[in-house]
Amino acid sequence: MAALYRKYRPQTFAEVVGQEAVVRTLTNAIEQGKVRQAYLFAGPRGTGKTSLARILAKSVNCEHGPTATPDNTCHACVAISAGSSLDVIEMDAASQRGIDDIREIRDRVVLQPVEGRSKVYILDEAHQLTDAAWNALLKLIEEPPPHLLFVFCTTELQKVLPTVRSRCQTFVFQRPRLPDLIRKLRLIADGEQIDVPDAALALIARGGRGAYRDAESTLDQLAAATGGAITVQDVLQLLGAVEDEVLFRLCDMVVDNDTAGALMFLEEISSQGQDLGRLVTDLIEHLRHLLLVQHMNEVPDSLPVTDETRERLREQANQLPPATVVRLIDLLAVAVDDMRQGGDPRLPLELALVKVTRPAADLSRESLAFRLERLESGQVSAPAVRAEARAPDRAPQGEAPAAIAEVPEATIAVELEQLQEAWRRSILPAVEQRSIPIGKTLAEAHPAQLAGDTLTLAFPQTAAFHLKLAEDPKNAAMLRDALYEVTCRKLAVSFELGDEAHAAEEDDTPASEEDVLELMKSTFDARELDE
Repeated sequence: MAALYRKYRPQTFAEVVGQEAVVRTLTNAIEQGKVRQAYLFAGPRGTGKTSLARILAKSVNCEHGPTATPDNTCHACVAISAGSSLDVIEMDAASQRGIDDIREIRDRVVLQPVEGRSKVYILDEAHQLTDAAWNALLKLIEEPPPHLLFVFCTTELQKVLPTVRSRCQTFVFQRPRLPDLIRKLRLIADGEQIDVPDAALALIARGGRGAYRDAESTLDQLAAATGGAITVQDVLQLLGAVEDEVLFRLCDMVVDNDTAGALMFLEEISSQGQDLGRLVTDLIEHLRHLLLVQHMNEVPDSLPVTDETRERLREQANQLPPATVVRLIDLLAVAVDDMRQGGDPRLPLELALVKVTRPAADLSRESLAFRLERLESGQVSAPAVRAEARAPDRAPQGEAPAAIAEVPEATIAVELEQLQEAWRRSILPAVEQRSIPIGKTLAEAHPAQLAGDTLTLAFPQTAAFHLKLAEDPKNAAMLRDALYEVTCRKLAVSFELGDEAHAAEEDDTPASEEDVLELMKSTFDARELDE
């Protein structure tokens, strides 16, 4: 028994779905007697390139043709549909890609068609032909015998030589729209008496990623696995896909800043055997849809979503702040990178949800920018914000960054652990924006104590010189400004030498000669003398 995608392959131009421009052009060319000698069909896999090439071959060879409506009953049409026609030669360029294969074509094209009007060569995966093979075809493509027709099919148009493309009429096939794909799946399901709801067909169509063949193969597999009665749960189990309801619910928890609820829901999903890697990719796709709706003020027709989902997208796009959508996409990109390297996406996904629902727990500069953007746009009231400050754009060396917006200090809470975690990631870079040498000097220290509004920095025993530089009023002021920039808390600073035990644990990397020279120039207004 033939696979469903072969059984329901379109046999006439009227049955082709989603390629209206290509069908209209070819139909007019056949009716007007303007069929050219070479066509190049390009586009994603499973979009009907080879099927349309066969329909074109039937149109020119049908006993009642050339006609744009081949009857599919004459001997020529039946033979072409069955793949047994002597006048239509299909070649796989992935395995027959060399110059010897092309020479064989050149030797045979002089032969007249056996029973039709044209001898048609359909070369699939044409981009895999070697340059030598293409060059051997050039003259034949440009000036073929009157009975010869070439149709090249490729998924990678950019790999086809420009000299070949200039000799062909090129058609770029589009991915089908979700409603078109669902309609085709419904046609197949009804024809095969498969009991399947529209919601399940929508999931199958979305899983096809714009390829008819992929979606039809999935439907075929599900029909065999379920005995012809397919449910939404069957589709989710086979594809590992994430139900729309899960994505909407996760984003609703982000709207409510429900960190505990999001983590518990994630635990529940994981315990059910859901592929968290697929959850990450589907969540990014969902956030992309929200982003488009927010910036276009409507749900684009191109989005592969059902009518019911469109309305929910519109509602959630109005509830979820645009800055939060962008921030969550950035955080989820970390999980995607981990997956590419073979890592477990669970921890990056949990961290992303925590950071976006509790931004005050993250003192990274990106988080500060996100939090201040929310504050400035009025999405969060000032009394409810803790340390909502944005790190300014990197200022030129020697110039102090712009003043930071005042935030009521009574609302700000900073812990020593937060300062220790943000020391090298956020605070030292903020100092280096003002003075790179002072930033290098303070890199020797670490936050040791936070008592009230006073932060104590401890230097190792071997860094007494660095401590003296840090105590300079001008340099201490730079540090205080950087601390305020990162934490929005006005902190006093004090310096001390750490104990011997801690000093032994420090990873002291000797300063380079350039660092020492730069430090001397900055501190003592020194300059190098030419020898």
